Amino acid sequence: MSRYLTPSKIALLCLASIYTEGVVPNSSAIHVLSFLVACLSPLDGSNPNPPSGNWEKQSSVSTTDLEEALSTQTSSIPGRSIWDLFLRKIWSINSCDALEAFFSDVPGMLVKTREEQIRDRDNGLAPDSSCIRLSRCSPLGAFVRRAQLEFTRLQFYDSVKLWKGFVKYRLPTYRAWARRNPQEEQATVDINLLELGLDTRSHLAQVVYGNIEDDLEDEQYLSTKDIERLLEFQIGEMQKLGGRVPDGMKMKLEQIIVSGATLPNLVHYLRFLDAWRAGDYPSSFNNLHRYFDYTMHRRDRAYHEAVSAMQEAVSIARELYDLNCLNFCMSWLYHFGKAFPEHMKDVQNTGMLGNEKEGLAFLKAKAKDTEMWSLLSTTLLSEARLELQNGDSLASTIENIVRASHINITRNLANLMGPLLLLQGVLYSRIGVSHLSWLSNEIFSECYANRSPFEDYLKNTFRKCQLLAQQGRYNEVSNLMNQIAPEKLRPLKTNQYWIFFSGMLQLKRQIYRNDIAASNYLLSQLQAIQLPDTDISQLLSFITTEFMIRQGNYTRALDIVEKTAQSLHQDNFDVHLQVKLLCLKARILEKTGQPQRGFSLAMRAANIAHRARLLPGLWESICVLSGVLLSLKEFEAVAEMVESIMPQVLESNDCELAARSYSLLVDANMGVAGKLWSQGQGSSTTANKEYINRALGYLDCAYEQYEEIKDISGQCEMMAKKATVMHLTGDPVLANDYAAKYLDLQKQNRSEM
Repeated sequence: MSRYLTPSKIALLCLASIYTEGVVPNSSAIHVLSFLVACLSPLDGSNPNPPSGNWEKQSSVSTTDLEEALSTQTSSIPGRSIWDLFLRKIWSINSCDALEAFFSDVPGMLVKTREEQIRDRDNGLAPDSSCIRLSRCSPLGAFVRRAQLEFTRLQFYDSVKLWKGFVKYRLPTYRAWARRNPQEEQATVDINLLELGLDTRSHLAQVVYGNIEDDLEDEQYLSTKDIERLLEFQIGEMQKLGGRVPDGMKMKLEQIIVSGATLPNLVHYLRFLDAWRAGDYPSSFNNLHRYFDYTMHRRDRAYHEAVSAMQEAVSIARELYDLNCLNFCMSWLYHFGKAFPEHMKDVQNTGMLGNEKEGLAFLKAKAKDTEMWSLLSTTLLSEARLELQNGDSLASTIENIVRASHINITRNLANLMGPLLLLQGVLYSRIGVSHLSWLSNEIFSECYANRSPFEDYLKNTFRKCQLLAQQGRYNEVSNLMNQIAPEKLRPLKTNQYWIFFSGMLQLKRQIYRNDIAASNYLLSQLQAIQLPDTDISQLLSFITTEFMIRQGNYTRALDIVEKTAQSLHQDNFDVHLQVKLLCLKARILEKTGQPQRGFSLAMRAANIAHRARLLPGLWESICVLSGVLLSLKEFEAVAEMVESIMPQVLESNDCELAARSYSLLVDANMGVAGKLWSQGQGSSTTANKEYINRALGYLDCAYEQYEEIKDISGQCEMMAKKATVMHLTGDPVLANDYAAKYLDLQKQNRSEM
């Protein structure tokens, strides 16, 4: 089944071509145009008593309908009606190649674009006034452009199938055409058969066309677009009148299903309404969820079609000065570009949106002029998000959030408070104030969750779980995720988000428990879920890299970092991601014995994080830089740097970062003690004991932080370091105790897995 073109639409295109040739007199022009518009316009359900079969005529006009409408209308050619000219036109398309040639000439029916007119003027070509040209924005012009575009998209097999359908469609008119044009020789099927001296019963014709002349079955040629129109009309009637699907419509749907055609998503909604009216609630519920699953989870050509349609809407809105429509279209294009930047290349090449800041400035100005407060609030939040991602002024970001909040409150836009609080929580997390981020998420859950899309509620829950998981509060994490009612997770997209979020939290916990088998299983499951969210896919890449680093697979970890860096587009660039990638790469280089290369990357990450006021990223960058400096034996510098940031690290409520920071302080203080030892100052000196005691104190702090998040590897590492320190200070009893505790931790972990 074709997506748009059918034999009847080719016939209407031929009729439009006759009109543009200027052979339709003024007395018949209104009738011909009215007939064309009636066949191309959406089904009209306003008539309480529509004529029998009206919807069938509008979905697929037959040759009989065309003869009734055109045979009584005279043309500018003496002795010929418009019906005669129409027959001559459709029979002039005498082969599949002729059909290709016809569609290649279709753009000539339209008014030339401004660029084409300028080119003709520069080349000295006068405007062609020999024929009528259709406006590109008129209903008829839009149909001509759509038909030509859809034909160019057809695969060869589909174009041949369309040609066969057109041959069968016009076959009943052969005798009428032959009677009016006796001097022209024409095969009933294909001119190529006539030139080869073959008839329709030859082997070649049978292979290509089958028994097309003997097949008297009244086949209805419908496109996906036609079926969607029929379903929309039927759904509108059912919702207005409260009835069920008529028997005729049921028979038509059964014929379509039997033919193996691709059904539009609306058929599931129609079945939902029919089952609901019949009292079959389980079936209606299943059909409704199936409709939303198919509607919300399509990620194929629909993206390109949506962008093309929205570009067309922008062009028409500009020509008609429809500011409301233009604002909506530009806003849609902007947000679509943020979500799917790879599908926006054509729009960017046309300069329709300009760069991101220009697009937001346009939306903000027009929304203010037309008093579209919801659009203005959304645009302010988008501008704040853009500034946050680019690491621009923090004051400007907060200002935009406050302005959007003021609009939401004064204009009573409660449904927009959810995205605002989500962005506000992200802002607080990025400046290292975790308790305010938690408070924003709590306000969303308590006050605005019922008025926001469930997807926003799910993301808010995941962020709360992330903050809890950073503190090792896994029971609360499990309770939060399980509080979501199962009936809300029936749509496929929502269910996938929930599974992904739950899997991410479980994967992090299994990595801490050093359960390699469970981690690999969860990782493979998560990688199989392809969600259209760039932030989520990048978060999975980061966790995978951390897992590979823990396993010592540095080559694979570096490959993931490089691949993630290459996947970043200008439209989804985030300074937080850049800092994270630099830190991961610096850690890998430091662990593979290349600290000099890691030093420049860590310094760059710290510089970017400091300039963007990305404080958690800054603390992580300093920790990575400290690890590099430890490899270069700069112990005093490491101790000074890490001690200076410890209060802020603890304020961020990230136990893993705090544990790593304490561990760096342990290594730095032991390194200083080792330097004093090598300089001839024995272990009995006051300075040496002071550094060792500090190291022991930091060891206990690091162990407590690792214990909070149940990080077995971290706990074992701290026990091993403590046993080593006790051994170096000449206390073999305590050294053996800590070594035994190290073995107990590993044994306990193996028993729990």
